[in-house]
Amino acid sequence: MTAVQPPELPDESPIPDEQWDAFLREAVEDGGRNAPKEPSARARMVTRRLREQDAAVPDRAAEGDARRPWRRKRAQQPQPSVPPGWRTGPAWREMNGRSSRRRTVGSAIGVVLAAALAVVAVRPSLLLDRLPGHDHGSGASATSPLPAETAPPTGAPGAVDQDGPPTRKDPFRGSPAQRWADGADAIEVPQAKAVAGMSQEDVALALRRTKEFLVDTNLDPAVLRGGQPDAALALLDPRQPHTLSGLQRSLRAPNRHYDPLQLVTRFDPAQVALAGDVVKVRGRMTFSAGAAGEVRVHADYTFVYPMVRTGGKGHRGGGEGVVARTIIRRDLTMVLLDPHQWIATEGRLGVRSSDSEFYNSECGVYDGYYHPVFPDADPTGAPAMGPAADPYDRSKSLTADHQKGCGTVTRT
Repeated sequence: MTAVQPPELPDESPIPDEQWDAFLREAVEDGGRNAPKEPSARARMVTRRLREQDAAVPDRAAEGDARRPWRRKRAQQPQPSVPPGWRTGPAWREMNGRSSRRRTVGSAIGVVLAAALAVVAVRPSLLLDRLPGHDHGSGASATSPLPAETAPPTGAPGAVDQDGPPTRKDPFRGSPAQRWADGADAIEVPQAKAVAGMSQEDVALALRRTKEFLVDTNLDPAVLRGGQPDAALALLDPRQPHTLSGLQRSLRAPNRHYDPLQLVTRFDPAQVALAGDVVKVRGRMTFSAGAAGEVRVHADYTFVYPMVRTGGKGHRGGGEGVVARTIIRRDLTMVLLDPHQWIATEGRLGVRSSDSEFYNSECGVYDGYYHPVFPDADPTGAPAMGPAADPYDRSKSLTADHQKGCGTVTRT
């Protein structure tokens, strides 16, 4: 066996005793052929000098970096002078993993932000449509339905992008109503509860029948074509003075003083018809306690009717496909009375108050029909002398606005 002489080491050998014993065993077992090479004295001296430089780094440098932003901390952190692997300890990536991950996230955000700014520069509406008071324009967001109205709006809806006039296929183009719910589904009945000595079942009945009244007087296709609102008439209490009898009289012989349009929406079928089968609706229904044995149901809804001509007259040619929208807003308070405490018919409704406004219909016509004004024709009714109004502005109360007269609309 060939004896292997241990190399001459300096006084401060960096090799631990365990590693040195392993070195001797391997040398004896293979006869010294594959014995590991001990670093030279120069290499050991360089290693020791580098260690001393690391130890000489002032602690205040790290303390000062902690007060700066993380990006500066990452750049100014002192790095070990000994290359990785020369001494025991966690690798550089592990020690600085937190800073590295934060920088990666920051870079990703910067890329996404740059891309977003580029898109907004091309299509500013993507950002502007989301600002308060600005309605959505064209695209998928323009047709996404609005959530149900639960409180009075604070203002009118914003302008809507319009790629041309409304058509039979797209009768609500350019209208805020394009995002409103359709027909009777838009009239949502709140959860009933007992009030004013009326049971929960009584309140539920009042709510349900108020919706039935609104649907029959404003959405029933036969009524819209000029028919009689028989289902709605059957809901009214004949013992309430003037309401049922007055509505029946106005339907038989409408005039300025007995006008069925105060409660019922009707169009002359000889002149116009609905463009399609959809009426857009937006509003809300609430209830409250009245006197003992009285529940009051308040309904405030706006209905948007897209209309086309059927008679072929009154336009300057080629207007059979032209769409005109008429907008009606109803503000009703219906009551259901306990017949044991009031002179009332059980289960029938009374009309406590009624206010309505209509937009884009001929002024001064009292024949029991609404008459839309089409964009390709001149009005034939009385001149509009009142102020301009936005028919989609639901922020104003009808009951508080006692201004009368027929004005102009700012849009339909």
